[in-house]
Amino acid sequence: MFFGLTIEKLLLIGVIAALIVGPERLPRYAESLALFTKRAREWVSTAKTRVKDEMGEDFDDVDWRTLDPRRYDPRRIIKEALLDDAPVATVRAAQTAAVASSALAAPVPSPFAGPASAREPGAVPPYDTEAT
Repeated sequence: MFFGLTIEKLLLIGVIAALIVGPERLPRYAESLALFTKRAREWVSTAKTRVKDEMGEDFDDVDWRTLDPRRYDPRRIIKEALLDDAPVATVRAAQTAAVASSALAAPVPSPFAGPASAREPGAVPPYDTEAT
């Protein structure tokens, strides 16, 4: 089957097209269809080759059936996400834990402490890279 079409349906479409087009123009249209089919096949082959070349050896490791949009089921995806193992610690969580443990060891003076007038004239105010 090709997109749900059976051989009988394709044959019926061909017969109707032959009656509509007529015997004079039918060979030209058949030739055009054959040429279009060849070009489409070449385009698909070229695209597949380019993707394979650009992906390298990982191309054969991909399970293409899992990428089929017809298999997309949001309920399954959410269920799998909820049943996964505990989340992996992120870099931010590790930094927060490190800061918390170092804060317990020795207090660090804050660069933001004190009024703005206490800074030296012309000194650059502190900049918090994590705040932006």
